[in-house]
Amino acid sequence: MTLGSTLAPLTSTVWWAHTSMAADRLLRLLDEQERARNARFRHQADRDRHLLGRAMARLALAELVSCPPEEVTFDLICRSCEEKERTGADPGERGPHGKPVPSGPVRGWEVSVSHSGEWVVLAVAEGVPVGVDVERVSAARDLNGLVGYTLADTERPVWDALPPQERTGAFFGYWARKEALLKATGLGLSGGLRRVAVSPPHDEARLESWTGGGAPEAAWLTDLDRGADYRSALAVLTDRPVRTEVRSHADTIALLRS
Repeated sequence: MTLGSTLAPLTSTVWWAHTSMAADRLLRLLDEQERARNARFRHQADRDRHLLGRAMARLALAELVSCPPEEVTFDLICRSCEEKERTGADPGERGPHGKPVPSGPVRGWEVSVSHSGEWVVLAVAEGVPVGVDVERVSAARDLNGLVGYTLADTERPVWDALPPQERTGAFFGYWARKEALLKATGLGLSGGLRRVAVSPPHDEARLESWTGGGAPEAAWLTDLDRGADYRSALAVLTDRPVRTEVRSHADTIALLRS
């Protein structure tokens, strides 16, 4: 993580939900476009992950500002498309997409959602961009092919030098840190994973370098614990120290039942 200032720390709240917590009653919390998108997923697991992410975001924000969750709205902002339009390039995708930015009574808050395997994670912060990512560790993936797409030139030798049995977990550690940062900026994966260099997964999390445009002026980065089978990271774009508040399993159950 980056060196903090003498200012009081900011707080980022993290919620974890297991896919078994998904329930049809949560569909009422989604808006029309979100319900339509949810219905288009072919697999139930994908529908559950999407549903939990949207429902948790609305319920957590509603709790923070004491408003009904039905009043929580989001604007979708794609920074990559904005950059393309600024340079005169074709933005490509036309439908609503991009990072959800809270609006209405929750304007000023920031959220990020990620899911992989059986887990969905939500990060919330006030007044500063936040990004979160979770990745299930999978040795079945073509790591040799993915490494060339993912790791920066400074990262590849460090990864190659690891014992073979450590490389799979380390790869997903790199990925989670990078994607958390890219999501916080609003660029997402289209920003390019190789442009972002982070510290090795066995070291304290921090942003090392950023090639090209879109780099944040400051970034705080940390790992989140989701057990040996997952790698997860949280990024907050600030030069202030950040306190991470991870809500309990019981808190998430109560939130989804509220």
